[in-house]
Amino acid sequence: MIIRFGYVSTALNLYEASPAKTMTFARWSKLEKEERTAQLQAITRENLERTIRILHYNIAHQIKLYRFSSSVAPLATHEEVGWDYISPFTDLYEEIGRLVREYGIRVSFHPNQFTLFTSDKPHITSNAVKDMQYHYNMLTAMGLEDEAYINIHVGGAYGNKELALERFHENIKQLPDPIKRQMTLENDDKTYTTTETLEVCERHQIPMMFDIHHYMANHTEEEPLEEILPRFMATWKDRKHVPKIHTSSPKSEKAYRSHADYVDVEFLMPLIKHLKEIGQSVDFMIEAKQKDKAALQLAEDVARIRGVKRIGEATVEL
Repeated sequence: MIIRFGYVSTALNLYEASPAKTMTFARWSKLEKEERTAQLQAITRENLERTIRILHYNIAHQIKLYRFSSSVAPLATHEEVGWDYISPFTDLYEEIGRLVREYGIRVSFHPNQFTLFTSDKPHITSNAVKDMQYHYNMLTAMGLEDEAYINIHVGGAYGNKELALERFHENIKQLPDPIKRQMTLENDDKTYTTTETLEVCERHQIPMMFDIHHYMANHTEEEPLEEILPRFMATWKDRKHVPKIHTSSPKSEKAYRSHADYVDVEFLMPLIKHLKEIGQSVDFMIEAKQKDKAALQLAEDVARIRGVKRIGEATVEL
């Protein structure tokens, strides 16, 4: 079985390469109309150019897994701004798509925690649909709308998980089918457990994004890893990609839910053991603070385990 390692958004080994430069609504409001558009376009162009630079870095380091920044186009979904974040940059979106396809990079988006479908407030659901559409529009401009996924959490419980889940099942109907086909759901570190998230995924035929750190912070004795993993993997059946696991380790016992700078390979050993027994290839999305540095370090650390062979700078074989 194969494990590939990737990271989120910014390559720290590159100088000034953040693809998430932004603009606040307050700043936008103070600008003249012509300057508003010019500033938004300049920032977005820089973010897209930096994304391309990061993709070249990933290609050079054989990193086949990468999560785009959700902040590529500032204020793209703000109800009072509403600007064209696609047409002026078609050449850049197309170049991103070309690099991804040519070099076989698995890419994704992960909108923020406010993109949820469990609220009883209609405008929250409406904003969630708008945000998912924003991400899908960028994937479409890249030509990646049938292969890249947009990952979110189930949402808040609002004091009653049963009612919140009923609202999810109803509110998700507002999401257009093409976008729903490209969404994944992730288990939480505080609210929805892996089993609860799996039940939603299985009902809606949505692949699950399994977060091992969240699982360790929020699971019950009725959720043994050896039973959870096959169910999680089954949600990816007949999909283009192998199952994907979000990987990080606690900053400390006191700050257990916070991500450390790097990933402690010992923290992952029970997971790696079960994965080897199952024999299913997976992708590890590293969510440690040191991003690309942590991904490459973890690949090196896992390769030191007896019986593991490093077959690329960010890939191992068990």
